[in-house]
Amino acid sequence: MNYLAHLHLGGNAPAQLLGSLYGDFVKGRLEGRFSPQIEAAIRLHRRIDVFTDRHPLTEQARARFPVERRRTSGILLDLFFDHCLARHWHDYADEPLAQFTARVYAVLDAETQLPERLAYIAPRMAAQDWLGSYREFSVLQPVLQGMSRRLSRPHLLDGAMAELERLYEPLSEDFRAFYPELQRFVGDAESLL
Repeated sequence: MNYLAHLHLGGNAPAQLLGSLYGDFVKGRLEGRFSPQIEAAIRLHRRIDVFTDRHPLTEQARARFPVERRRTSGILLDLFFDHCLARHWHDYADEPLAQFTARVYAVLDAETQLPERLAYIAPRMAAQDWLGSYREFSVLQPVLQGMSRRLSRPHLLDGAMAELERLYEPLSEDFRAFYPELQRFVGDAESLL
């Protein structure tokens, strides 16, 4: 899952929102690096990633891509699933998307000790409303271009937008089948804490 899904699933408290994002920016052992609440949210982020990567429905979705695209299919699926979540937000959340994203941006703005790379992108994320903009499919193109610049082999994402467009309906169906299962998993995981 990408940023929006992790934030949606990770909890509403500021520390939970921060940890939900930190999971993409903090690697390695955690013990004592952050507050217990942030570390718990990072651990949940990691469990969500493992659950998602191993789930038969996401394996099925990745298999929809041509063989030569399989290496990047997980990246594409994470991004596309955030698009689906933003587009159908009202089906999965009670709080309006614009209100949710404004709250996330306020939490990021108030935090003075963000991990370095997140500190760099957080102001742009808010100014350009990255999270809310995922509603629009066309926004995925510049996101893919930005991702390709960070890859050691940027050509791996060439033509990815056309693939997502071609697979739009089946991948949307995959999301609708998978996301409620992921929500149940997170609910079960939180009840064990």
